[in-house]
Amino acid sequence: MELQKNISIKPYNSFGINVYANLFATFNSIDELSELLEFNQPQTTNRKPQTLILGGGSNILFTNNFDGLVLKNEIKFIKEIKEDEHHIYVQVGAGENWHQFVLHCIKKGWAGVENLSLIPGNVGASPMQNIGAYGVELKDVFYSLEAWHIHDKKMVNFTLNDCEFGYRDSVFKRKYKDQFVITDVTFRLNRIPEYHISYGAIGQELEKMGVKGLSLQAVSQAIINIRSSKLPDPAKIGNAGSFFKNPEISSSQFAVLSSQFPGIVGYNLPNGHVKLAAGWLIEQCGPENGTSWKGFRRGDAGCHDKQALVLVNYGNALGSEIYNLSEEILQTVKEKFGVSLEREVNIS
Repeated sequence: MELQKNISIKPYNSFGINVYANLFATFNSIDELSELLEFNQPQTTNRKPQTLILGGGSNILFTNNFDGLVLKNEIKFIKEIKEDEHHIYVQVGAGENWHQFVLHCIKKGWAGVENLSLIPGNVGASPMQNIGAYGVELKDVFYSLEAWHIHDKKMVNFTLNDCEFGYRDSVFKRKYKDQFVITDVTFRLNRIPEYHISYGAIGQELEKMGVKGLSLQAVSQAIINIRSSKLPDPAKIGNAGSFFKNPEISSSQFAVLSSQFPGIVGYNLPNGHVKLAAGWLIEQCGPENGTSWKGFRRGDAGCHDKQALVLVNYGNALGSEIYNLSEEILQTVKEKFGVSLEREVNIS
């Protein structure tokens, strides 16, 4: 166990925000995790210890230095644990890179996660967010996970129902927030692919690629092409992908907005509500009348020029500057459309 003091965590967050952690360590096993958490227990009743578990750092915006212990999850393994006529069950360490895991599945011929290609972050964060893209969500391939209960100091198994997945949501973001550390996730993957290509521009991209017969590789590459054309590479421009969730509104509210704004983008949901495209809403607003947030830049904080849903750090932006920009965006969308956006990115 190696503890580092006053360490910059700029390399460990995809926004590239240069903040410092009072203490920093990595862990490769549950034993190491337990030992580090035990170390960070309060020495007096007046001190409440702060602990932050980091995976890929791709869904967090740091606005201040972290006065506590930052632990980076490095538990890595991919293991087939069982199979049946239709499925393969694969257990994966929480520290594995998500996209590399997807590519591993495609190489093995395991279907179900190909639409989730190129999503940044690590496997451990995937159930916390119930990550999703292009018509597929994590819950569609989820089987179970194991997590360490910080207070009770024991492992707990969570089933699909236990996780209470919602749109970019789970129990780990609500009633169990900061109580568990996810150590591994087990996926139920398909032997025979069920392709989902009707969402967005997947079909068009496959046609553009000249694909004659569908395959896991082709669908994955189409999505990689689409995402790469719209979303900035965090290695080049700091970002955390989509900063806001797509909001849901009632069908009656959508009817009113449609009459006022004929170009508004919405998708009917099974529950009778309508999901709006947050990117479209943001693009229609701006810091002044007649301007758009899309492509807006103030110093090194800005809104990406190809996707208004993505806030970016062009170099040396402070986390507080990006956060303040997000506040302005929330306010203008609310004023123009009467719709409240919700951040998808965690704020620290």
